[in-house]
Amino acid sequence: MSSPQLLLASTSVYRKALLEKTGLTFTCASPNIDETPASGESPTELVKRLAQSKASALATAHPHHLIIGSDQVCVIDGRITGKPHTFDNAFRQLQAASGKTVTFYTGLSLYNSETSQAKTICETFDVTFRPLTAEEISGYLHREEPYDCAGSFKCEGLGITLFDSLTGRDPNTLIGLPLIALLALLREHGINPLLETQ
Repeated sequence: MSSPQLLLASTSVYRKALLEKTGLTFTCASPNIDETPASGESPTELVKRLAQSKASALATAHPHHLIIGSDQVCVIDGRITGKPHTFDNAFRQLQAASGKTVTFYTGLSLYNSETSQAKTICETFDVTFRPLTAEEISGYLHREEPYDCAGSFKCEGLGITLFDSLTGRDPNTLIGLPLIALLALLREHGINPLLETQ
């Protein structure tokens, strides 16, 4: 029996670029699920639920796959914050984060569509912002337009200018896909980029 194929349950260019770094062969598909938080749901519960929902949503259409689902939110002043979508929302997010430590929660799920079994985890990553002026925030947003990014920045780009420090196990987590954790899950299924012959 052939080994399952790899599917990324996302059309995010950022997650795709991260997974490409591994050299593994994979395809992408959009899961199209409702990402609304449930009442009383913690950040950890939310991102784990959404990551697994994204992966399992594609199982029927991809019955012989290992499906990777991921979801991310940041928490500023105890409030769950997602993608800003607009300049005004992004400005408010960065203004609220200025001078503070913000925690990012990234859910990761690896779903085996042949067995209907999933392993789902949550990785956290802390970002401490330096004090930012309104002019700096506006200048950053106009230059990078990070409106599709939780937290309103691209840490792989000019977003690095906003920070005082970064704390976490895997810097890829901050971009949206915890590669260290993912590679550990894939090795449990016999997939190891260092041993692949493709």
